[in-house]
Amino acid sequence: MVKRDDFNDRFIQVSNVSKHFGVTVALNEVSFTVPKGLVCGLVGENGSGKSTFASILAGITQETSGEIFLDGQKWKPGNVLEAQKNGVAMIVQETGTIENITVAENIFLGQEMLFSKGIFISRKKMFVAAQKILDELKITSFNSETPTSKLDLQDRKLVEIAKAMYWNPKVFIVDETTTALSHIGRELLYALMKNLTSKGTTVLFISHDLEELMEQCDIIHILRDGDFIGTLEKNEFDADRMKEMMIGRNLEGDYYHADEEGYADEVVLRADQITTLEDLLCFSVELHRGEVLGIGGLSDCGMHTLGKALFGAEKVLDGKVTLSDGTVIDNTKKAVKHKMAYLSKNRDRESLALNATVKENIVSIAHDINKVFGPILSFRKESQYAKKQIEDLSIKCASEAHLVSTLSGGNKQKIVFGKWIGVDSDILIMDCPTRGVDIGVKAAMYKLIYEMKKSGKAILLISEELPELIGMSDRIIIMKDGEISAEIPRSEGFSEHKLIDAML
Repeated sequence: MVKRDDFNDRFIQVSNVSKHFGVTVALNEVSFTVPKGLVCGLVGENGSGKSTFASILAGITQETSGEIFLDGQKWKPGNVLEAQKNGVAMIVQETGTIENITVAENIFLGQEMLFSKGIFISRKKMFVAAQKILDELKITSFNSETPTSKLDLQDRKLVEIAKAMYWNPKVFIVDETTTALSHIGRELLYALMKNLTSKGTTVLFISHDLEELMEQCDIIHILRDGDFIGTLEKNEFDADRMKEMMIGRNLEGDYYHADEEGYADEVVLRADQITTLEDLLCFSVELHRGEVLGIGGLSDCGMHTLGKALFGAEKVLDGKVTLSDGTVIDNTKKAVKHKMAYLSKNRDRESLALNATVKENIVSIAHDINKVFGPILSFRKESQYAKKQIEDLSIKCASEAHLVSTLSGGNKQKIVFGKWIGVDSDILIMDCPTRGVDIGVKAAMYKLIYEMKKSGKAILLISEELPELIGMSDRIIIMKDGEISAEIPRSEGFSEHKLIDAML
């Protein structure tokens, strides 16, 4: 670790930086410094400006006003490639890889001429160079020649990490990356961060997991509504203090439901001995009206495939998924028609149209089932419908015409909720619904889930967060290798120790 002094403490110097997106102020004259060779946490609610600042530093966008200095020099990269060449690399919050090319081609995207031989590109040399990076990072779940389209979300994140390491960065920005990683993937990233800082690299670490931040960071900067609130040193770390600085108030209210509350005997969704091409083998489960059924396990246990199979998005090779009236769910169109909802873990790729507006996303399901607006298109009704969801869910956007791609992760997730809540879905399959959202949004979502449960909705809650499963579920099923490892009702008592034992 680099010895701290006045100059090194100002390795990154941010002076009165503002960023406006139309009438929306994402950053408001922010000023702070980031030391050299430390892990600096950046925390705040969704929409606080964390990712906006990171995007400015990484050359993705530019500040409206103010200045940034890096290592004593004015920093204003024109694009991502310029930032990378000058020592700043970033792992973005959502997927930053291209599908229809190999891992090596993703790592060296824009740098293919490094492997030119006359007018030709030596793919063999590119594969060898990329594999060397993967080997140095101890990434073994794929190789440099693997098509990226065959990788899951975690492995795509590892490709992005490998790509960043090629540039040997002096500033490494990690934006909400750990939410997409398994325990093994997180440990790999933590070890990399420690190794980088030991060599003098500065790590800017953005996360909503306060425990993770306190464990991994040397200092933490707090933002709120585009303003810089303050800095906590290691000896000042305290979760309650951070929450209050992030939100500007004490976070009150118990959003977990009471132990004595149960659910109906009526089974509204049943999977009978279902088998898929991968992950699930003769799997059976029942979901009751008014129940929150938690599904947990390690990242490769099959729980994410289960959610898709129940919704008709994953082909079931044997067995069947049925509703209480006997309807067989074998495709997503039928599921939606019968008031089922699916909130994907991979929000940007599977649940949202990023280049569409807030309104267009919110009304999309309503149009699919043709039950809200009727057969005649009415822009006025569409607008009223979208505005109601925006107001009810406190979605922060300039208007319903705002592009979804420019919104924070928490506001994007609220839009996903709004799509399904607006059509009054009865069965909701939620795959990691609070991934990448701040504690305030998370509390609001828990309250919403609880209210839906009380109104008789049936919810299948797939989660990688044990406190979330324990706090929200009436019953928890732990999966392992595509099968049920344990089934625990709330009446028997939930504990992290008990759940972890069932996972391993």
